[in-house]
Amino acid sequence: MPAPVVVTAPAVKRQEELLTDEALAFVGALHHRFTARRDALLARRAERRAEIARTGTLDFLPETAGVREDDSWRVAPAPAALQDRRVEITGPTDRKMTVNALNSGARIWLADFEDASSPTWENVVRGQLNLTDAHERRIDFTDARGKTYALRPAEELATVVVRPRGWHLDERHLTVDGRPVPGALADFGLYFFHNARRLVELGKGPYFYLPKTESHLEARLWNDVFVFAQEYVGLPRGTVRATVLIETITAAYEMEEILHELREHASGLNAGRWDYLFSLIKNFRDAGPRFVLPDRNAVTMTAPFMRAYTELLVRTCHRRGAHAIGGMAAFIPSRTDPEVNAVAFAKVRADKEREAHDGFDGSWVAHPDLVPVARAAFDAVLGDRPHQKDRLREDVAVTAQELIAVDSLDAGPTFGGLRNAVAVGIRYIEAWLRGLGAVAIFHLMEDAATAEISRSQIWQWVNAGVVFDGGEKATAGLVRRVAAEELAAIREETGADAFAAGKWQQAHDLLLKVALDEDYTEFLTLPAYELLDGTD
Repeated sequence: MPAPVVVTAPAVKRQEELLTDEALAFVGALHHRFTARRDALLARRAERRAEIARTGTLDFLPETAGVREDDSWRVAPAPAALQDRRVEITGPTDRKMTVNALNSGARIWLADFEDASSPTWENVVRGQLNLTDAHERRIDFTDARGKTYALRPAEELATVVVRPRGWHLDERHLTVDGRPVPGALADFGLYFFHNARRLVELGKGPYFYLPKTESHLEARLWNDVFVFAQEYVGLPRGTVRATVLIETITAAYEMEEILHELREHASGLNAGRWDYLFSLIKNFRDAGPRFVLPDRNAVTMTAPFMRAYTELLVRTCHRRGAHAIGGMAAFIPSRTDPEVNAVAFAKVRADKEREAHDGFDGSWVAHPDLVPVARAAFDAVLGDRPHQKDRLREDVAVTAQELIAVDSLDAGPTFGGLRNAVAVGIRYIEAWLRGLGAVAIFHLMEDAATAEISRSQIWQWVNAGVVFDGGEKATAGLVRRVAAEELAAIREETGADAFAAGKWQQAHDLLLKVALDEDYTEFLTLPAYELLDGTD
């Protein structure tokens, strides 16, 4: 008999509702059947990265040319709840966000267990319970002022699409024979087991966003997970629907293959811009000066290599009958500075208008106040239509080289960009270590993806010996000096007591480690996870 799943954490309130014997048995079945394949695919990632380091390039796969050239296949038609996706809001699964996101006016809520969530055990358990409570309409929230927020009528609520953790992350509080269950299987398994049938009864279904996918073989693994899960609980194949984030540079070369692997479960692809930049830096970090990116905020979606990526995504999706979902508007409105808001809203509006005119069927925002801005941009193009999948974008022809033409940019790294990367990195990591995965920093909603860009750019600039605009060279010593200055500024800003109560020194030290170590750390959340309190 297979070894059982063991819970290795102090109990969280109502945990027994989630971790029933039946639910743990299902998670255990997923683990026994699929974890070895997950491990093999992670090893394949390392092999592919070594090949990129050796060749300094990428290309479309010759062995899957037949899939790309075959005009006969399409993904399954979208269910009614996923037909209109013109505005999607993202955020973690805490109780306040659950209520506010569902009430936001967006068509979709990406309920995030990944980049916008710090995986403390309490967050994992309560996030799952919050989603079940929401589906059963037994959730509300009272803020510090005593104001209570309750769910609007069902027909006004956003449709929930859950993002489990990526394949590389484990859930150390659920083990089998002493080994952690993959976080992806834990998040998917617990949500699916407790909610799939209920969602079908509500006229919706178990819908998912798949993060950090690097190849069509990883999509194949997810498809097999879906088939097994549906058979396990007696639901028809195709009940599960998945949208894949094309947020790694390798996945950009396998968009059609990814949709093909998931075709009976696929509902679209998303242009995850921040992780995409992180992946590009990570994979080409030592491939020469032509791959050195300028400051994060200087790389806009109008950059030629980013235009190639997004236009290829729209063309691929619409050719195969899938939704194309645009990138994130991360601005957080200020309650005290209308001038900041006016400038930011204008940028968001222009960004969403560009996406709508390019053929995207919807897009992401990080704050409820941006929902009307994004909706107006898509309403102007879509009108009463739920999407624009009839726009096939046959005018688009993207070459393999255009996807990695980073040297087409005129801008370069600046000292101000270095300081911003250090400041964002320290502030985000400190919040993450306290259990917060989505953090407003300098009027932007930062998550793990933007922190990854920050530390990766520091690593790349130092290793490339970049000379900044003021003449200073990027060195480990310079980074340490800037980090010390930022830490001192934070201490002054917060006050001595609040500083001491936080995790600022840990965050500072971890940022320097993942930004300056000779051996590049694949994901900063891996060492950061080891620093989360074992008892949470």
